[in-house]
Formats: sequence, C-alpha cells, structure tokens
Amino acid sequence: MDLKSYIRTVPDFPKKGIMFRDVTTLLKDSKALNYAVDKLYEISKDKGITKVVGIESRGFILGAALALKLNAGFVPVRKPGKLPAQKLAETYELEYGSDTIEIHKDAIQNGDVVLMHDDLLATGGTMEAACKLVEKLGGKIVQISFLIELSFLNGRDKLTDYEIHSLIDYDSE
Repeated sequence: MDLKSYIRTVPDFPKKGIMFRDVTTLLKDSKALNYAVDKLYEISKDKGITKVVGIESRGFILGAALALKLNAGFVPVRKPGKLPAQKLAETYELEYGSDTIEIHKDAIQNGDVVLMHDDLLATGGTMEAACKLVEKLGGKIVQISFLIELSFLNGRDKLTDYEIHSLIDYDSE
C-alpha cells in the first residue's frame, strides 16, 4: 500500500512557504490506518518494549495504537500546562524561537524499555527533547518511529544515537 498517497499536502499552512503534511486523510481511512499501525508494529514487536511515548498531539494516535498491540503502557509528552501531576520539562530551540514539552515524573520507571513515536520528523528538535526527558527518568530508548519523515530537513542528525524508522519519506519540499 502506498501510504504517501493518503497524505494531503496543504500549502502555506500554518504560514506562507510551509507545505503541511496532513495525516488526517490517512487516519480517516480504516485500511490505511490499520496498514500503518501494522507496519509500525512489525518493526517494533521484538524489542521488549514496556512503554510507548507519544508526542502531542498526533503522536498520541498511532502511539496509543502501538502500545495496545505491543502490550505496553502509553505515556503522553505534552505542551506546558496540560499534565496535572508533577512533571519534568525540557525546552528546545525552533527555527523561530523555543518551545517546551513536559512528561509526568512517574510516567517512566528506571529500566523501562521505550519506543518513542511521533507523526512527523522534521528538524528533530521536539523528539530530541522528548528523548532527553525519558532518559532523565531512567528509560532506555530502543527505537524511534515516525509515520512521516521530511528527510530534506535532516532531523535524523539530532537523533544519531537511536534506531529510527519512518514509513513515508519526503526527500524534498
């Protein structure tokens, strides 16, 4: 199945010059959604994963589905002010400023075997920050997965210590 054909490209969103890769068109199609989850599961199933960490917000969708298939727990990484209990935060740089993400302090236990998941790898900053949070809590990251990778942005360069898989690659804008 050609998953790329299920991704809608929206020009000039959220700002002029950006070609936004919209995953909602894949998510609404049951066959494409199941195929994507199955493919991600196949590359993760033999890793002994105990937790899947999904990054807000689209990383929650396939991340939670993967956690169910892997018989693992699911941990959300969120933007500030969204998690109610004690949390750990990590700030990272963006092209146009900085941002912060948070995780509950009790979400990852020392020795948890972790799969990190998000919908899209662009510059890698968000995933790099999420990995730092998980490792500060004692988690062992065994794999990172993405539905889409914008390889022309070289996001993998920030994640060279990890095994990375993506299902759809855009090698140019």
